[in-house]
Amino acid sequence: MQKDRRQTGYDYVKQVSDSQNFLTSRKLIQRIVCLAGFQREDVVLEIGTGKGHLTEELCRQAGKVCSVEIDKRLMESAGKRLSKYSNVELVSGDFLKYHLPEKGAYQVFANIPFFLTTQIMEKLTQGKNPPTDIWLVMEKGAAKRFMGIPKETQKSLALKVRWEMKMVYRFRREDFHPKPSVDCVLVHFGRKAIPDLNGKEYREFQQFIERAMRYGMTGKGGPLTKRQASAALKKAGLYHAYEDGVTLYIQWLCLFRCYQDLKVGRR
Repeated sequence: MQKDRRQTGYDYVKQVSDSQNFLTSRKLIQRIVCLAGFQREDVVLEIGTGKGHLTEELCRQAGKVCSVEIDKRLMESAGKRLSKYSNVELVSGDFLKYHLPEKGAYQVFANIPFFLTTQIMEKLTQGKNPPTDIWLVMEKGAAKRFMGIPKETQKSLALKVRWEMKMVYRFRREDFHPKPSVDCVLVHFGRKAIPDLNGKEYREFQQFIERAMRYGMTGKGGPLTKRQASAALKKAGLYHAYEDGVTLYIQWLCLFRCYQDLKVGRR
């Protein structure tokens, strides 16, 4: 039984390592790291040290870098490359089990294993002390889902309450080694200084989204009537793109506010 657990752990590490697509062009790495505009006082967390190329540039531009790598062989190799930098801390282990900083501001910049994108995003955005900024290299398709393109999802809407999102760089497949089979982008997630909803409202908003997506915003069992939705959007100066008037995050937020007011009025 013990042997099976060790094998499972080995397979997981191998899967993480095999799923990595490395950026090795120093010029390209400098270009994308510069987009973050790091200052000498900034603390940066990197997910996956890899061969250390990206880590090295982060050390040059940021104040302190903490890099987590699950593959011990890659960690040893990267350690030699990074030995001349005094502002880097290399952590051997699984990032999904790594404890994020409990206090203080920090940012994240990483070229992540694509098959762990969802788990990594959940860990970063749902913690008690999330980063102020997240810069991730990921599949373009995944980035569009997080951003609600072409259509908002439960996850994209919930994410937008606390985060601004933007694709800031589009890579060529040839920029990576090995070359990926999908298009990749660098996405910036900036944490809002003040979330659009407080904790209680956020939980109610998630329930509102789930109900509206299950039954339709104005369908039978939906949270609003057509008249209520139309009046709320008109009052806010928002256009109707579909029959139920819901396409953009700002429209969802508007209709949720309307739903809240109606609930208060019925009490």
